[in-house]
Amino acid sequence: MAEVLTIDCGECSLEGTAACDDCVVTFLCGREPDEAVVIDVAEVRAVRLLGQAGLVPSLRHRRRTG
Repeated sequence: MAEVLTIDCGECSLEGTAACDDCVVTFLCGREPDEAVVIDVAEVRAVRLLGQAGLVPSLRHRRRTG
């Protein structure tokens, strides 16, 4: 099975902050607020490279703890 990264705004410690304004998830997908975005490892690498090149905002999602 392929490894995937699931990004769910409901699990992000930065939800509801200014970080949401230019979040790469929002940038890539005009999604509904409660829908998770799932991308595979190759896509994670591509997003990371785009961020490092300054072409898209970097991924700031941080899973909530506690």
